[in-house]
This record gives sequence, structure tokens and C-alpha cells, in this order.
Amino acid sequence: MTAVNRLLAYIRRVETGFDDMRAYDYMYGHKKIEPRLTQMTLREAIDRGAQWTKQHGSSAAGAYQFMRATLLDLMRTHNLPETLPMTPDTQDYLATLLLRRRGLDDFLEGKIRVVDFARRLAQEWASLPVLEPCQGAHRYLQRGQSYYAGDGMNKALVPAMEFETFLHSLRQQEPEPQPEPVNFWTWLLSILRRFFS
Repeated sequence: MTAVNRLLAYIRRVETGFDDMRAYDYMYGHKKIEPRLTQMTLREAIDRGAQWTKQHGSSAAGAYQFMRATLLDLMRTHNLPETLPMTPDTQDYLATLLLRRRGLDDFLEGKIRVVDFARRLAQEWASLPVLEPCQGAHRYLQRGQSYYAGDGMNKALVPAMEFETFLHSLRQQEPEPQPEPVNFWTWLLSILRRFFS
């Protein structure tokens, strides 16, 4: 499993409490979405967000608890079609766009410190903790708190040490093996050998 897929799976589990496909159809407060989010289009999910906020206090929905404003921003910034189905693959794709915004590639290349990348992720996903004292959205934070601590709604759902160890393991992961480039003459020779051997 690639580093990106491992990180996506980790966020899904922390944000929703699920390790399986159920994560893609749950919303804030571990409530099941009806009709299912995976049966909606991007525009439908955005439109329902205002209703979810009134009913549940938040529009956070899906495997990565997308806020309505986040979906709107992604749609406009990346010119995504309103008819894009909110399938699990789409949700993974949208979350990957958010990870890249937060510096995923630079982090994996060692250009961003673990504590800095953790803070960036905590700004995107409220259930993830900051790894060092810093100013949060509402107050000064201690290690292990949600970036949004103090809003009366959010708290970190994973211990700081676990999260830190996990992020370190992503950078230590061996890169995915790349297929060897095919030399035309070697390929042709192998084909000829099959026919004439």
C-alpha cells in the first residue's frame, strides 16, 4: 500500500470510526446519511450541506468529513463537474487533493518537519492532534489537542504519540517499485525467441 493510501485509510478510520466502506456514507457525529452520500453528485452533496448543518450542527460528511465550504472550494479550484458522483474513489481523490494542498509531497520528500505536517493535517481534519504547542483556531494549544479545541464541537480522537509514529513511518516506507523501462530490441528478441525456440 502506498504512503498516500495508508494516510487516507488512517484519516478515514480516525474521522469516522470505520475501516470499511461504511465510512463513505457517514457524517458528523457518526450519523448515517440517507440517501447515501455515495449515491449523490458533488452538487447534491454541497446543496445538502446547508441542511445537514441545520439538522446536525455540521455539514461534515463522508469518509473524510468534507465540509460544505471545502467541497465548494475544491469544485471551483479544480474545475470539477457538478455531476461528479461522490463514490469512494471520488472521495479518496478529493481527500488526496487536500493532502497535496497541505504539503504531502514535500513532507514525503523530507522538506517539511513531521510536527509541521501534522499541524497542517490537523487544520484540515479536526480529529487529528497537533504534535507541539501552537496557536489553534480558538486558543493556544498543547500537544495532543485538536487544532479546533475550544469550539465546543471538536477534539482529537487519536493520541499524539500514535499519530507522530504513524507519520514517521510514512517517510520510512520504501517507494513503490516502478516497472523497468522496456527496451524495444530486448522486447523484440524475447518475442522472436518464443516463436523460434
